[in-house]
Amino acid sequence: MPKARKTKRKAPVTAPAAPHASDRPVQPSGSSSRPQATRTVIRRFHVLIKRQAQLHQAIRARKSNVLAAHTELNAVEREIEELGGLETYQRMSAIGQDKDRGGGSEKTFVAWLRELHVPEQLKAQNERLRLLEVGALKPDNYAPFSSWIDVTPIDLHSRHPTIQEQDFLLMDPKEHCERWDAISLSLVVNFVPDAKDRGRMLRLAHTMLRPEGLLFVALPLPCILNSRYLTPEHLQGLMATVGFDQVYSRWKEGGKIAYWLYRKVPAPNSGARDFSSYQKKTVFRQGNRNNFAVLL
Repeated sequence: MPKARKTKRKAPVTAPAAPHASDRPVQPSGSSSRPQATRTVIRRFHVLIKRQAQLHQAIRARKSNVLAAHTELNAVEREIEELGGLETYQRMSAIGQDKDRGGGSEKTFVAWLRELHVPEQLKAQNERLRLLEVGALKPDNYAPFSSWIDVTPIDLHSRHPTIQEQDFLLMDPKEHCERWDAISLSLVVNFVPDAKDRGRMLRLAHTMLRPEGLLFVALPLPCILNSRYLTPEHLQGLMATVGFDQVYSRWKEGGKIAYWLYRKVPAPNSGARDFSSYQKKTVFRQGNRNNFAVLL
């Protein structure tokens, strides 16, 4: 009689906790393009980079044993390099955008823009949509739509001459104030290690968008459905507090990615806004959850 086959439970995209660097998984082949190998590398990078930021913060604040923190930090950074560094993360993410994997999230964004009749409005005005694509891994994501989208792709570590090497969080808010018609943050917010920097990224996007400009956001689905500190309702309230109205949202149970399109509206004045609910972590779920959060 054949043995029963054991079913392995898949790990969430955002890990429940940041394990010690020595508790590392079997390293996937750097040349593999298998979907499971790709997801494993990307998940591990998220865990390691978050832990790296936590250790840097602990060392600066001297909140713990500094020697032990330095030792663990060296181990974390060594594993990042062993996995191939940020170059490997970017390559694996780019593989995930290939056509045989269903393409990148720009398909969803463009479909929503068409539903809003944006191309027709731009054509009537003889203009193009000024789009800032943050975290661009490919230079030609929006090439098929160049007749009505004027895209500026940026990334922390550019992999192509036409992608500007730029940290979005370091962009000058005065120089870029109300400069952009649309901003894309596709699988970008979840890669920022610090919860407050994630909130700062959303507020900076609000500053940089023109009135009624559009913000496209994509997150791994576990960030909102399996987090201790974030639910779809809490995220919607946070975005409203920043000054965004939700236009569209899309995800499905058992899926991998959640998508939103927001429209910039005037931010409520400081007296009317209640930041307290979004300035500290609130536990919404118990049990084996991830720790993804966004704070203002």
